[in-house]
Amino acid sequence: MKAIRVHRHGGPEVLTYEDVEIGQPGPGEVRVRNRAVGLNFTDIYFRTGDYAPPALPFIPGNEGAGEVVAVGEGVRDFAPGDRVAYVEMLGSYAEERIVPTRYLVHLPDAIAFETGAAMMLKGLTAQYLLRRTFRVAAGHIILVHAAAGGVGLILTQWAKHLGATVIGTVGSPEKAELARRNGCDHVIDYRKEDFAARVREITGGAGCHVVYDGVGKATFPASLDCLRPLGTFVSFGTASGPIEPFDIMLLMQKGSLFATWQLLFTHLAKREDVLAMSEELFDVVLSGAVKIPVHARLPLAEAAEAHRRLAARQTTGATVLLT
Repeated sequence: MKAIRVHRHGGPEVLTYEDVEIGQPGPGEVRVRNRAVGLNFTDIYFRTGDYAPPALPFIPGNEGAGEVVAVGEGVRDFAPGDRVAYVEMLGSYAEERIVPTRYLVHLPDAIAFETGAAMMLKGLTAQYLLRRTFRVAAGHIILVHAAAGGVGLILTQWAKHLGATVIGTVGSPEKAELARRNGCDHVIDYRKEDFAARVREITGGAGCHVVYDGVGKATFPASLDCLRPLGTFVSFGTASGPIEPFDIMLLMQKGSLFATWQLLFTHLAKREDVLAMSEELFDVVLSGAVKIPVHARLPLAEAAEAHRRLAARQTTGATVLLT
């Protein structure tokens, strides 16, 4: 079986395409034949060592979709041939892999494997951001950084479906047009404009109820200036580098703000939450309210090139690796 492995931390060149053995599923596990694998910034963090894998070498990747080929002892909810998707289990850059059933869900027939692989991590991230971290509702004004990115496009569509006014930041005219097509009411090109000043202008000085920031260093602390008093700053990624340590008193000075950083893994700690969150995501996609844009497809063997494009912020929507 072919897989991508990392033997040492470093740049995209450390992603090696090689033969591996994965064995058979144990109790509570299934063996999945991946049809498509999702690409995410967290894959870069594991490759570089910013996030620590359990050991070296390791197979990167945290989401995928495919078919069950074998089940371990005690597995009752899945059988060979079932269409499935999974998330938050390191090791998806492979033709086949072992997955504990706690992170596995049945993929509806109407959702293609490519879509399933592209939507689990990004879509469930959007779910916890919009429905659990700050519960967006009609009338809210929200700011989404990197609105043309994989999570950003889902956040924007879903927030519009919930009745929010969405302001998005992007880095090019092409990305601005993409963000508009996916529901952004106002788009700011952060390379040309002071996004905090534009947010104040757009909101008549009131500010946003919540800022969703997957960019990190480049957008902080200006993101705080986009919020109204008692607003909420939600950080969930560091595409431009980590936010530098700051004095917590800054939150008081900027308007008695709330600030949080949450992990999808924490929200998925209970099996019932995995199922409930996935069901809500599938429902909003099947309804047509949220479309999962897969804008690039590469063979698994070209994972290094996929990482180069993602790190250079040359991608929009989702990229999937095909096995």
